[in-house]
Amino acid sequence: MRIIVQKFGGTSVANRERMLAALEKVKTGLSGGYKVMVVLSARSGDTDKLLALAREWSPDPDPAEQDVLVSTGEQVSVALFSILLRDAGLKCRSCTGGQLKVVTDEVWTMARIRSIDAEAIRALFQEYDVLVATGFQGTTPDGRITTLGRGGSDTSAVALAAALKAELCEIYTDVEGVFTTDPNICGKARKLNRVTYDEMLEMASMGAKVLEIRSVGFAKKYNVPVLVRSTFSDDPGTLVTEEDQGMENKLVSGIAYDKDQARITLRSVKDVPGIAAAIFGPLAKANLSVDMIVQNPSRGGVTDMNFTVSRKDLKRAQAIMEDVCAHTGGLAVLYDDNVAKISAIGVGMRNHAGVAAKTFACLQAENINIIMISTSEIKISCIIEEKYTELAVRALHQAFGLDAPAQD
Repeated sequence: MRIIVQKFGGTSVANRERMLAALEKVKTGLSGGYKVMVVLSARSGDTDKLLALAREWSPDPDPAEQDVLVSTGEQVSVALFSILLRDAGLKCRSCTGGQLKVVTDEVWTMARIRSIDAEAIRALFQEYDVLVATGFQGTTPDGRITTLGRGGSDTSAVALAAALKAELCEIYTDVEGVFTTDPNICGKARKLNRVTYDEMLEMASMGAKVLEIRSVGFAKKYNVPVLVRSTFSDDPGTLVTEEDQGMENKLVSGIAYDKDQARITLRSVKDVPGIAAAIFGPLAKANLSVDMIVQNPSRGGVTDMNFTVSRKDLKRAQAIMEDVCAHTGGLAVLYDDNVAKISAIGVGMRNHAGVAAKTFACLQAENINIIMISTSEIKISCIIEEKYTELAVRALHQAFGLDAPAQD
């Protein structure tokens, strides 16, 4: 049995006309001799409406019950889309995460997939040519509905592709693929034909919105080829795949940015063994993710600890850090939510020197101060003032030769 997975995002199923465009992609898959697993997001705007509804009822909705509410957005999508497919004469049915036995942990609103019953899904494919599945959701071992967090439909799609050993996972969206940077900021951005799993992981973690980071992690772990394409054109899109030698020739593949950043500084905490654990342990217990961490040089037995969190987590992190500061004898806790992260990414960095120097020189030329720096073997990231984000993106895009060639 040959299977492909096709995931359609919220803009691709926003209304009947767009669902009909998605229907044509399903037909194309069937014409290739495949069984098609379709994974749908909620229609554009529906999830936000449901979250707003929950907040009308409570300023702090119970997370488990919020998951039950929010998951209905995807159920609307799969029901409507299945109606269209049946009217087109296709053998299909809709399926919830629970019906497909997508089992997750019990971290409400940000659950992680633990298992998928691939044999049960293959049994359904004996009767149907197309299965239309709710993305973004699963169930706990005892059957309670969970959701996977923003972008969770991407994760659902790639996880299903991995479990079913699908030949390809197509991610359909409203853009034609993965670009060298955000075309809305840089008009000279180019679409990439291929990008490695590692580059896509870095781009997703650094703020690129094309694919959710956990989905890329699944794709890399299980070697699932992922094709990012537009629902509304026949452009071949961008293939996210394993690295090959030719991909190393390009020094930098893309420039990413992330405005969802807030910086926290703990002033004059004791520079002793265990201080980092005392600071970051409570954040971990609260399920708050920390991004960059920079510890200043010790001075007189004390140091400053700087780190970044998502802006949406800033208030919770503030409360925790005020308590940590009081218990560790720190001087003060400072906050700054007017920052952004800018990153240069490329597997070519592994074999080429000078990327960091070129990045810093480029920002200096634009009189942009660097607040924090983080690196990996294929990434250079800098925290800068948010107001310089667009300027930094365009400058780095040009500096690393990523501007699109002039058109004839």
